[in-house]
Amino acid sequence: MLKRGKVIRSYPDPALGLNMRPQSEPTCLEKTEGLTASEDYGTGLLENKLRVEDFVKIQQVFESQDPSQTICMPREEFIQKMTETVGWGTKEEYGELFDKVDVARDGLIDWDKLTSFILLSLYERDERAKATVVPQWKDLEFLPGKHKDTIQKVVFLKSSSRYLTISKEGLLGIWGENLKLQESLPITSDAIKLKHLWVTSLVSLENVNKIAVAFTSKEICFYDLLSKEEFPCQYKLQGLQGAPICMDYWYDPIDPKDSILSFGDITGKVQAIAFTAAVISLFERPANACDDEEATMAIDWAELVSGCHKCCHVLQHKHHHGEWVRQVTYNASLDAFISSTMSSTNTVVLAWREKSKKILKMTSFNIAQGIHAFDYHSRLNLIATAGINNKVCLWNPYVLSKPVGVLWGHSASVIAVQFFAERKQLFSFSRDKVLRLWDIQHQLSIQRITCPFPKSQDFRCLFHFDETHGRLFISFNNQLALLAIKNEASKRVKSHLKAVSCILYNSFLKQVISSDVGSTVSFWMIETGQKIKQFAGCHGNAEISTMALDANKTRLLTGSTDGTVKVWDFNGYCHHTLNVGQDGVVDISQILILKKTILVVGWERAVTVFRPQNFSQFFIQSEEWKGGVHHQDDILCAAFLPPQTLATGSYDGEIVLWNNNTENAHHVLHPGYQRQLTSMLDVEVQQLNARRSCATHCVADQATQAAGNVKIDTEGNNAVMRLCFLEARKTNAATGGANLVSCGASGYVRFWDIFKKVLMAEFLAHAGVGSIIMSTDKLNQYLATGDSDGWMKIWDIEEYCTNSTESKITQTPALLRSFQPHVDRISALEICESGGHLLIISSSADCSVCVTGLSNAPALIFGQASHWDIENYFSLPKWDTNLMESKIQEENVKVNPSFSKEELCLDSTEQSLLTEADKDSSTQNTRSSEEMNFSLKHKRRNIFKKKTLKPCYGEIVQKSTSTFRSLRLRTLKELPEVNKPAFLLDPDKYFKEAPDEDEPQIPELPLLSETLKAVFDEKSLFPKEFLYHESQAKPMCHETNGEMKIKRNKKQL
Repeated sequence: MLKRGKVIRSYPDPALGLNMRPQSEPTCLEKTEGLTASEDYGTGLLENKLRVEDFVKIQQVFESQDPSQTICMPREEFIQKMTETVGWGTKEEYGELFDKVDVARDGLIDWDKLTSFILLSLYERDERAKATVVPQWKDLEFLPGKHKDTIQKVVFLKSSSRYLTISKEGLLGIWGENLKLQESLPITSDAIKLKHLWVTSLVSLENVNKIAVAFTSKEICFYDLLSKEEFPCQYKLQGLQGAPICMDYWYDPIDPKDSILSFGDITGKVQAIAFTAAVISLFERPANACDDEEATMAIDWAELVSGCHKCCHVLQHKHHHGEWVRQVTYNASLDAFISSTMSSTNTVVLAWREKSKKILKMTSFNIAQGIHAFDYHSRLNLIATAGINNKVCLWNPYVLSKPVGVLWGHSASVIAVQFFAERKQLFSFSRDKVLRLWDIQHQLSIQRITCPFPKSQDFRCLFHFDETHGRLFISFNNQLALLAIKNEASKRVKSHLKAVSCILYNSFLKQVISSDVGSTVSFWMIETGQKIKQFAGCHGNAEISTMALDANKTRLLTGSTDGTVKVWDFNGYCHHTLNVGQDGVVDISQILILKKTILVVGWERAVTVFRPQNFSQFFIQSEEWKGGVHHQDDILCAAFLPPQTLATGSYDGEIVLWNNNTENAHHVLHPGYQRQLTSMLDVEVQQLNARRSCATHCVADQATQAAGNVKIDTEGNNAVMRLCFLEARKTNAATGGANLVSCGASGYVRFWDIFKKVLMAEFLAHAGVGSIIMSTDKLNQYLATGDSDGWMKIWDIEEYCTNSTESKITQTPALLRSFQPHVDRISALEICESGGHLLIISSSADCSVCVTGLSNAPALIFGQASHWDIENYFSLPKWDTNLMESKIQEENVKVNPSFSKEELCLDSTEQSLLTEADKDSSTQNTRSSEEMNFSLKHKRRNIFKKKTLKPCYGEIVQKSTSTFRSLRLRTLKELPEVNKPAFLLDPDKYFKEAPDEDEPQIPELPLLSETLKAVFDEKSLFPKEFLYHESQAKPMCHETNGEMKIKRNKKQL
């Protein structure tokens, strides 16, 4: 028996669709963009060809005589034993199976790992199979209407694309195709007052643009939809012997003048009016009728039965013997009227029309306890009945003895059934408010839907499925509920069942972590796209809004709208729960994990801090953030620049800069102004802060004045959605370049210099799409942006805003690629490096997670049917260097120097490898020279980084690793030529043994004070900025030491 490992413990039991015989050998699947869920999911893979007998044999290989021991196999042993034990399959196939199971790359697998992988694969395959035949539903929605009594009917008007609803009190609701209520009109009978009148049914006469409404006054009124007035009553059929309670209308689409109106009443009669000239007139105008064409024409039922109206005739039968007729319909393919009652005798009656079209032949089904409703499928030739005895029965109209199928599964009486004709499926709805979808061919329940329907047990239910629009209407008394099928037009592969909210890349395990609004976290292998595990219900039903990894990449933190942040290990165990919202629902926008603190932003405009050294219990309460509240609106994002700079961005467009060590804010940046904040330090430190340069004071004064003139943004036009520090730009303090990037509403990207507190550049990245998000790589060479329409753009920012300028830059950086990997809003972006390739990972509200590269290769979707090899898929396309090499070198070195001088000093071996790689593809000229240039550039950088740095002669590699960014490093002067020392020129003189002679005495070195030409002075060695920071820190240090001494003295006392 298969055991389930911990990896898939959050999954339900999948249906083990194991084959009973081997299938054909696997075929190579092409990598295509936009894979659909209906594709064959790896039918040729070895794990899908293994039979139950094969798994029994494999299990015996892994069994140990000692139950407490677990047998683990390395790759070679597994391949050898499997080929010998199973008896079929190649060594390559078993090697691929081993690699798929060994996701941790530890070189060993056991029975639990193997069965976990097989069960997970079968679960995914089963889910894909279901997705092709089972509709996916949107959340239940209650339509706001004005009905005060039970809704009796819902119809759709094809001519005007509108819905009509009518309730028992006579109120007609007119709905647009978007299900917005357009108008509500009362429909009444002139003879009887509204309080004594009930409406029982409504049908649409599409071919003549009219509607027919049945009343308890034994009347049927016909209303004209094309009249300028509000639904005037054109005909009134009166004098019926019983009140009609159900109606149906049919017309011939080829010859619209032929139509039939059928209805059933409370006396057990089924009656029908067959119109032969419906397009011209339904009824003949009586001789005594008035000349006013808009006046209501009264039609007496007795006159119709007697044949006075030549344009129509009447058909009727009394085969239900006094039982209320609950439903009636006419079907043209059978040429018969079908009607039903709740009686156990003559439950369903079929009245077949004879050749004369005026005589009916009766057949009937007797169903125990009766039925509530029925439906007929003409292509399957089946009648489905909703039994009071909890059963759904399928009947052949020509077989009266017994049903051809019985669908079991409901635990209460079934009150409605309707066919999904296109898919050959059947809906059924029971009294306990359980909706089921059945596969008619296999007579199995393939979907069970339990929505938050009203809890009332006493209700009258109306069931109507609009197959054209994929909308299912269920009424509960006067409430109308809607279940809509999700749009399947795109048929894209889905990584999650719900919209993906966040993604992370674990560079240590080479895994992509994604979360969705349904509180599910999934783990994927970046190299193959394989899902390895999934945690469901991490925060119950609350949405996961953000995630973060700790510094060691061993703990995952998830933030949710339930006001908590949870700390997980990769086995799915929750170690701590951080209470951010104080037991309330909050919006957590981002989690920052620093060296000694965990910062959470987004709640009440404040920064919430947790200190891991105090995590001694499971539930952790937040601690005080000393800086207080400085934002005027919700905080949407945050970023950290070592060693101490923290930036937070808010909805109103303000970016607040903090000192993370002191937890105090010192500046506010905004596209329209900049201002300095009042510090919370003591008076002495404030005085030191006041001793800034005159230029700084002028900037602050101007910014404060400008801030007063800027109108407060209350619509979020400047909302900051993402912040990124350009940490790779270590010398920007000297060059004056930008080191902070922000993006957000209106599609703008802005570059800031946080040292000078100025906006250096801004450009419109995405026009007319609202807010955008972004991400950058570790070397800050590329910037990826994504918008609400699913479009992504990749920009080259390596040389963008690297030097200070007098005016703001509005020119855009070089656009490398623009494409649309998603069909809905991009929710998260992550740029990572794997296998020497720069990869962009994106998630979207379209439930997918994609990975793509810098080149034009199609995006890969996690969860697609075929796995991939990331190394080969995003490999650099080959080019004919005979035609392009000189142009590339000239462009890289002279026109647009993309490489530093260190990179041009690659050894000859590396250069020859690149040249050979370029020469191998003289035929694949499919991309522009600019695109090939930056792809080649990235590959050369990767090779260069893997080698030891070898500076060229005459050059000094400038690389500052100090944390003091304000230190200015200059190029050292060339050293003069140094003569070789004497012991190298004549080694025999110094190193040869000479016992007969005295050893030469080593001369004493002169003292340092004798050779020192100038006195060391700190002011001449260090820049002013460094000395200024040191002078600021000394008073704070003295104050801290003083406070500690006072506390110690108090404790001693």
